Amino acid sequence: MPAIGLAVAIGYLASSTALLGIALRRRGASRLGWANLVTAIRSALVGVITGLVAASFVAPIPVPLLIGLTVPALALDAVDGWVARRTGSATALGARFDWEVDAFLLLVLSVYVARSLGPWVLAIGLMRYAFVVAGWMLPRLRGPLPYRYWRKVVAAVQGIVLAFAATGLFPEFSYAAVAVALVLLVESFGRDVVWLATRGRARSAEAEVRAS
Repeated sequence: MPAIGLAVAIGYLASSTALLGIALRRRGASRLGWANLVTAIRSALVGVITGLVAASFVAPIPVPLLIGLTVPALALDAVDGWVARRTGSATALGARFDWEVDAFLLLVLSVYVARSLGPWVLAIGLMRYAFVVAGWMLPRLRGPLPYRYWRKVVAAVQGIVLAFAATGLFPEFSYAAVAVALVLLVESFGRDVVWLATRGRARSAEAEVRAS
């Protein structure tokens, strides 16, 4: 791997480990737990994938290796949740850890695929971070969301479609598949935004009624 790829991979692993350590200390946890350990393995794979994608900007990379790392990283996303439920170790920290690893993997894959399909693909990887930034500016978007299985399905579709597009096979089909995946993602995030905004207005109205 070129030096830039190695540096990026190490930087990701170091920063993600430091952030996880800080989160564990804030919650008074002394160990990861089995489910978080699975997520940590996925995070390590994402670190190597990130390094490969960074290296692809300066030299050709072995695409089979990229896909070979991406497939287990996506597959393990179902394993950590299963382990958490089986061991009764599901926590808010574990869910957040899993969510952030997923989001960053989609960002990295979208960066790689955007080079062949166009910069519009970056919308998939940036959607989650745009939602976070919107929450900084609009407090009502920071509220908790109800569980929706469809949200997990849409997230899984993004990873699978981007991984396929990264192979470079059937570019016309990949273009259409990624476009459909993006539409599904916009619908999913849009539904959450509408729900949070509506909920926020309802709470404001209730507060005004109480104040009067």
